[in-house]
Amino acid sequence: MANMYVQALHVHPVKSVAGTAPDEVAVEPWGLSGDRRWAVVDAEGTVITQRQQARLALATARPLDGGGFALSAPGMAELVVEVPEPGLLEPVVLFGKKIETVFAARAAADWFTAYLGVPARLVYLDDPAVRRPVDPDYALPGETVSLADGYPLLLTTLASLDALNALIAQGDHPEEGPLPMNRFRPSVVVSGAEAWAEDGWRRIAIGDAVFRGVRECGRCIVTTTDQATAERGKEPLKTLARHRRIGKSLAFGRQLVPVRLGTVRVGDEVRVLE
Repeated sequence: MANMYVQALHVHPVKSVAGTAPDEVAVEPWGLSGDRRWAVVDAEGTVITQRQQARLALATARPLDGGGFALSAPGMAELVVEVPEPGLLEPVVLFGKKIETVFAARAAADWFTAYLGVPARLVYLDDPAVRRPVDPDYALPGETVSLADGYPLLLTTLASLDALNALIAQGDHPEEGPLPMNRFRPSVVVSGAEAWAEDGWRRIAIGDAVFRGVRECGRCIVTTTDQATAERGKEPLKTLARHRRIGKSLAFGRQLVPVRLGTVRVGDEVRVLE
């Protein structure tokens, strides 16, 4: 097996909003430090993602010291959002399940309401250690996750993206390719692997951290959204449906849960342990 390395790391402070690509980041039990601790909710308290509001792709959250972030988007003044003081817990709904969160400052609600054109508020996951367990069908006791879709980290590989883009080029919508990796919003991007090898990774080491490979990542309409324009197409879902259907999932990437914490860095060797 060729040597494999971390090609990029991605942290998205706000769910469905663009984030940053740090050179190194600490691994916490529920994901990369600072990743998806915030989310936008509607008037009923249901989390809004790019599934409902593609324009979220055009907003950017730049992490700041202390857990806050600087929020920007086309046509909007930059807003610095700080971690809210401990306060009344408010339940919000993510994928049909309630999660207790803390509302951010009113200024953040006003910003997202103006940007999206619908009533919106921003919430913060104050204590990932107790608020949201990983899917019990795949979790070990005590495993928790941030406001990510379902698992602490998502790993993708450059080789699998190249293979997918080759399939798109041969498919019904070749004009939509090649797709960039940001369509898949990964936590960790790996170079040097063989295409689709990650499907079988049950345990891997990255730097001084170790992760359990839980399952494939089933993809949704967000992957059809151009992260630079917020326009939707048909790919990669059309091609994944034809070539990468695993059970009920249109699969791209591998879901990970940390089993030994540490710091991961761009350039770290990635080793398959099992």
